Amino acid sequence: MTAMRPQSDFSIGPGWLDPPRRSSRAIARAVLGAIAVSPIMMDGAAAQDPTACVTETIGTATVAAVRDGRTFILADGREARLATIEPPPADDAESARVALAALIEGRRVILKQAGPAEDRYGRIPVFAYPGDDAPSAQETLLAAGLARVSARPGDPDCARMLLTRERAARAAGRGMWNRPGALIAASHPAKISAARGQFAIIEGTVLSVRESRGVLYINFGRRWTRDFSVIVLKRQERSFIRAGTDLRSLAGRHIRVRGWVEQRRGPVIEAARPEQIELVHATTASQQ
Repeated sequence: MTAMRPQSDFSIGPGWLDPPRRSSRAIARAVLGAIAVSPIMMDGAAAQDPTACVTETIGTATVAAVRDGRTFILADGREARLATIEPPPADDAESARVALAALIEGRRVILKQAGPAEDRYGRIPVFAYPGDDAPSAQETLLAAGLARVSARPGDPDCARMLLTRERAARAAGRGMWNRPGALIAASHPAKISAARGQFAIIEGTVLSVRESRGVLYINFGRRWTRDFSVIVLKRQERSFIRAGTDLRSLAGRHIRVRGWVEQRRGPVIEAARPEQIELVHATTASQQ
């Protein structure tokens, strides 16, 4: 395997000055700022053990092209995908693509293992690092508000680190978090229903928790045919308890949930992983 030299230099090409991309230039500057600091102190996040999220290096490769905000083509023709993250909503999708291209396109990157060798579309799920001492592309995009932690973020230590990056960007109003609708209030079921089939992050105060036929229903309203609910299979409840979340005690608590919106009479998200549900100290839901 070829040894990789740290790449700390970065330049902005003439394409950044083209008028169609002006809306992305501010985002790109935020990304470059995130690259310039250490991964531990990125975006003011609380210091963490840098060895907490450890993944195995599977090789290095040159990125020939960036397809979108998390997918890229390697010089040998293989397609890779940044694991553990979801792209931003449509309004920020192009900004995410431009930012990822600025970060890795034409560069030799370190690829680290993230799950199976290929996903069902033949893509290689990886963590991608643009330098030996650089944060992963996932961290950088999350820190700039140009990605969201997925519903299946993998290793719990990695998930905590990535969620910290996302929270810092949201608190600072970076990228997508400066737009209405990036976080949907559970009190707006019509907006949630409009996101059917899409990945979404929803926040609100839980009204009740009920069990029926082996399923826990975390309800945010009284009308189950209209209001939003989170559903958890009872057989998965123990994994939430081990992670420190007692689902049955969530009534009256303010939570944030991430996942794919489905319509089962009312809109729902099925939570299979503890990382999908976060306790929030706010007392009222965002009204976005």
